[in-house]
Amino acid sequence: TFEAEHVSGDVDFAWTGSIIGTPDGLITATMDGVARKDFQRNRIGWCVLHPMAVAGVAVSTETPHGTVKGAFPDLVAPHQPFFDMQSIAHETPGGGEIVIRFEGDLWEMEDQRNWTDASFKTYSTPLRIPYPVQIKKGDRVWQRVTIEAKGVAPTNPASDDPVRVAVDVSRSRPVPQIGLGVASHGAPLADEDIALLKSLRLAHLHLLLDLTEPGWRPSLTQAMEEAKALHASLAIEAIAGVDGAGLQDLADAVTGSNVEIARVLVFGYGEMDTSEMVMDAARIAFDGSNSAALIGGGARAYFTELNRAAPTLPRERMEVISYTINPQVHAFDNASLTETLAAQPETVRSAHAIAGDLPVVVGPITLRPPFNPNATGPEPETAAGELPAAVDYRQPSLFAAGWLTGSLNALGNAGVDALTYFQTTGWRGIIERRDHQLRVPGFHSWPGMVFPIYHVLADIGEFRDGEMLPIALGDGLRVQALALRKGDRVRVILANMGEDPVTVSLEIPSAGEGRMRRLDDQSMQLAATEPATFRAMSQPVAARDGIFSVDLPPFGLVTLDMNVEQA
Repeated sequence: TFEAEHVSGDVDFAWTGSIIGTPDGLITATMDGVARKDFQRNRIGWCVLHPMAVAGVAVSTETPHGTVKGAFPDLVAPHQPFFDMQSIAHETPGGGEIVIRFEGDLWEMEDQRNWTDASFKTYSTPLRIPYPVQIKKGDRVWQRVTIEAKGVAPTNPASDDPVRVAVDVSRSRPVPQIGLGVASHGAPLADEDIALLKSLRLAHLHLLLDLTEPGWRPSLTQAMEEAKALHASLAIEAIAGVDGAGLQDLADAVTGSNVEIARVLVFGYGEMDTSEMVMDAARIAFDGSNSAALIGGGARAYFTELNRAAPTLPRERMEVISYTINPQVHAFDNASLTETLAAQPETVRSAHAIAGDLPVVVGPITLRPPFNPNATGPEPETAAGELPAAVDYRQPSLFAAGWLTGSLNALGNAGVDALTYFQTTGWRGIIERRDHQLRVPGFHSWPGMVFPIYHVLADIGEFRDGEMLPIALGDGLRVQALALRKGDRVRVILANMGEDPVTVSLEIPSAGEGRMRRLDDQSMQLAATEPATFRAMSQPVAARDGIFSVDLPPFGLVTLDMNVEQA
């Protein structure tokens, strides 16, 4: 039993909670709360998260209107699969059954894979009921959720045994095109940054270009110059008028350019998905030019917007479909961010169902939402000493490098054509800016610092035009990994996602000797200040019967290189 208080702005709510479990598999969660002042509320109460692994499992729900049978969605569901639930029951893989009963309100479910959460969420109050509503001082909110596990075998306790990571060298996919976003701070790349970024062998830079603003041409010119300096193409995300105004000017501006325009993704101002009107305007503008750019669109924000727009998306006029990903829509701790990695491939699988034979590109992929798609007004000003809402303090951290490793593995092996991560420089980039001394407590960087995520991109950049190998992760919450091959050369990146040391048992058939480079709290300073020196460092390592035993310190990464003959 515990006491909780929620006091923020106009909200003042206190409640008593209890969570009681019994040896026979029954868990009862109760909350009893009271409003201590008048305020507006959307929802108050418990949420139940069902693991993503139940996708496709048969479900029976009880509602005020009777029994409703169905299944957890296989492909990501754009809208709620179940409504007005009083209980839900489903089988488990071992032949048992889970029964969950709800009291105090009606519950409904949403597919949180839309936002790359690895779960289905059951919540109250139903969204069909208008909100917000006024809650008065003294009003009480009571709920009880009962979870009963029938015939379910006990789970194994947590173990400190090595985490198994197995690389399958018999199958592969091409390494997707990988690029970075153009820095939103607007400052041009320094010569030192260009040298560092060139070594990544980027496929493209991604430019967000608002054609409704009068000063967009200098931004385009600067982005084209930076792409040319990096020997990369330019991908443009163009915000046009809702009628497509500005797209003809853009087409004229890039016609005859000595920089390859990989694709142009078009959206109307204030719209989260590509409309038929804007798509038609884009085709008229670019079909009349000599540009070889793919013209398309999709969703500017979460996969949710693409999923919900699918019935009206002008797919037959598109040449490419896109959407973005960030792991912090509903939760913000390290473990929750790591959990989203398993859901990223599910969005790709569902995106292919929408796209048909069109290529799917994902990005920008960022740690924080780049903007609020639900905002009804301008973004609030950032308080002095605080980070902007689009910036995550973990950007220059080892954890971010581990998350990037897992994301590259998850999305690359799911079959995407191109991925765009982060930005070139700045708080949202992979190298800190050199042109100012602005520091914010909590964001641990210095001018020109090379972030750990740079080295993950450098590792995969050296395998451009190579292959990605599928990996079986024994415990993805503890260890993420990425495997690459080019000819007989194989590279594996291992990342400890937690604050405790972990030992990895890395299985690679036919592997013998290799070389290993560590990125951890001992080498991070060198990697940040002398990246070339750091990248030249390695030590020998040997496998026994095709198994490497690798110790990873907290949040540490290891890059292993070896030769493995192809079958």
